[in-house]
Amino acid sequence: MNPRMPAEWAEHEACLMAWPTRPSLWGPAFEAAKHEYAAVARAIAAFEPVIMVAAPGRAEEARAFCGDDPAIEIIELPIDDSWLRDSGPVFAHDEHGARVGVDFRFNAWGEKHYPWAADDKLGSLLLDRLGIPRVHSSMVLEGGAFTVDGEGTLITTEQCLLHPNRNPRMSRTEIEDELKRRLGVEKVIWLPYGGLEDTETDGHVDGVAAFVAPATVVVSLPDDPAHPDHVRMRANLAVLESSTDARGRALEIVKVPQTVHGEVEGTPVEVGYLNFYLANGGCVVPVGGAAADEAALAVIAAALPGRTVVGVPTPVLAYGGGGVHCITQQLPKDLTA
Repeated sequence: MNPRMPAEWAEHEACLMAWPTRPSLWGPAFEAAKHEYAAVARAIAAFEPVIMVAAPGRAEEARAFCGDDPAIEIIELPIDDSWLRDSGPVFAHDEHGARVGVDFRFNAWGEKHYPWAADDKLGSLLLDRLGIPRVHSSMVLEGGAFTVDGEGTLITTEQCLLHPNRNPRMSRTEIEDELKRRLGVEKVIWLPYGGLEDTETDGHVDGVAAFVAPATVVVSLPDDPAHPDHVRMRANLAVLESSTDARGRALEIVKVPQTVHGEVEGTPVEVGYLNFYLANGGCVVPVGGAAADEAALAVIAAALPGRTVVGVPTPVLAYGGGGVHCITQQLPKDLTA
């Protein structure tokens, strides 16, 4: 089998999410987190069906928050947390176009949150529930740690994938080889940095860069010299400007200079505009309710002609350590259907 992961802009059958279930992560913001998850689910459901995984006994609560939208299906499976991009399977197509689910290991971002055993098993359970064949990998990898163009190119960060709390016994070359074997990529572009303050994921790429079309990458490039990532993101930009994709094309780079900061429960947060989800015909973007939102949405919309760009306020998701992309995972269409 030679699976290849399609790009996020390929047509989806549905979007997968998981309902908040770890009160210790959210603290007094737990109820607010549920409202934001539901808002994201409703926004995506305007473009494509949503399958929400709730912990056993929590489906009724999820339904109450999400409403009666028939495009939102709720199923119950054991889960520890609600960042399905990272704990769920990664979907690819085999050589015939049939879907497979690549089930990487999950260790709660370097054993940061206990327990995580249920989340490590979620990929297998979910694939069984969906009736999709499973491809196992013994490598620890989260879906937010990479972005692909569906044509053989993958972008990731050294800050995350080379962190010793993930795969300390694997070399950089061995990690690359496993990415190529399981996701069908031919070239890996290594950015040096994720976000400096992204200590939760150790610098996932979905906070700083994303493929939005073949040979086209949207990047975070804060224009404020005082921003902690001002210099770091320019180092990432230099790598992208000197790189070509797997087909030898120079990369078109769309720069997002806007940033937005806020506060949740007395804690400073940064809502990352790059942490968006590409739905069928749309793009759901995290926003912070600040003046910079409108300009950032305009930049992203210009990079996505033909898509409807929708902003959803998600400061509490940022407080929990992520954004819209982190809580979603696309289920691509089966090309044999």
